[in-house]
Amino acid sequence: MSPRIPSPGMRAPQRRRGHERVAALLSAASSCFVEKGYDAATMTEIAARAGASIGSLYQFFPTKEALAEALIADHAEALYGHMERLVVQTPGWSSDELAARLIRTFADYRRRHPSFVVLVEAGGSLPSMLGRTIRHRIRDYLSQILAIHAPALAAGDLRPAAMVVQQLMKAAVALHNEQPASLRQAAQTQLRSALALYLKDLAEQRQPTA
Repeated sequence: MSPRIPSPGMRAPQRRRGHERVAALLSAASSCFVEKGYDAATMTEIAARAGASIGSLYQFFPTKEALAEALIADHAEALYGHMERLVVQTPGWSSDELAARLIRTFADYRRRHPSFVVLVEAGGSLPSMLGRTIRHRIRDYLSQILAIHAPALAAGDLRPAAMVVQQLMKAAVALHNEQPASLRQAAQTQLRSALALYLKDLAEQRQPTA
């Protein structure tokens, strides 16, 4: 985990040891948030899990909210990296392949970063600004992907289409906990097919003739 401390009022680590300490604190916070949820997790148990004093934790993160925001921002950077690679790789992909890649990206990411889901879905417990920023940034990447995959799509239609794709990706991820597994897998396959058909429809649009 590459620690980022973007919020004002937090002390930025100056040396390698400080960066390692912050990384340990963020890792401990991630585990606590997943196990207990944002509201129930306490700064005291986060410090204890990291093997740090509570004073050391507050030195870098003066509030639990600041700690959660730093963790969300750190996770978001990893997601942006995945999306940037998709933009580069999009040319040449069929609609079926692109649909599979998009859904796999979200599913794999959320599985590897469970605390991201917990924090983003914390609702009123955390400011919504970070969540909105992340959603809009992902839509930016999806708009770039759609501009490549469906070059005839009007510029004014890119953003709405990106929002539709984003919702379908989230819906596929939401099926992850559905049981039984056979039913879940069948539903995910159908949803992936629906996304592929939507992408194909966008890609087959033609430029209007004069």
